[in-house]
Amino acid sequence: MTGGVETTAVGYRSEPPTSNQRMPSIVKVAASRAGIELKCYFRNRQAVIFTFALPLVLLLIFGAIFSGDAPGTHTPMKQVLIAGIIASGIMSTTFSSLAVAIAIERDDGTLRRLAATPMSPVSYFLGKVAQAFVTGVLETVVLLAFGVGLFGLHLPNTGARWFTFAWVVVLGIIACSFLGIAYSRVAPNARAAAPVVQLPYLALQLISGVFFVFTQLPGFMQVVASCFPLKWMAQGLRSAFLSDSFQTAEAAGSWEHGRTALVLGVWCVVGLLLSLAAFKWERAKE
Repeated sequence: MTGGVETTAVGYRSEPPTSNQRMPSIVKVAASRAGIELKCYFRNRQAVIFTFALPLVLLLIFGAIFSGDAPGTHTPMKQVLIAGIIASGIMSTTFSSLAVAIAIERDDGTLRRLAATPMSPVSYFLGKVAQAFVTGVLETVVLLAFGVGLFGLHLPNTGARWFTFAWVVVLGIIACSFLGIAYSRVAPNARAAAPVVQLPYLALQLISGVFFVFTQLPGFMQVVASCFPLKWMAQGLRSAFLSDSFQTAEAAGSWEHGRTALVLGVWCVVGLLLSLAAFKWERAKE
């Protein structure tokens, strides 16, 4: 198409632009790619259903198991659980979904075809992050609805708590998305992607205070979990939903908002750098 960018099945013209045409900007290409990513994601109905259902099923199962207050507190354990499950749901729709999807796209040749377009890796990353942001927010809304309707979750009751909730969700989505993009390189092929990704995801859920009060876990597990985003996402969401009296059950005896923002922010930067370093359009030779 004269004077514009002609799209193809993967979103962009595979032929290089002529000398009188401008290369599309990184943001423009990323926005176009984000639209394609969202269409492809929601057309795969089975994947959408199971991705959204996993945290919800965990919430229903563990919510039915737990009763009474969290150990050493006067806060219902179900309330503690919901905050952790929401953090886990964000990680499921970002880290897990992106790592598996990119491994599949690399294996089936999609990335090789995209490499022939004007799209840079950064534009591709931003398109993936945008898709993960939409799905992460939708997952959070679904879990909030079930938490309020079935388990009596109290939504944030002040502007400050809503602000905390917002920045924890946003930073968590960005950090976990970039980590998923980087980690996709670990999977040697599409068939290995799911088990390779599920191992760290499940392990981090168990040691990050998602299903248990964090300070009830062994000390070495607390140290390991504190190195990764999920622990801080769960703690930040607890600070938005739970009474301030629950701070005594946290490792530092406080919500540590400053440290939570710092750790998640650092992981956003580190995740981007790891993505740039690890990302390849072609699959590794076996």
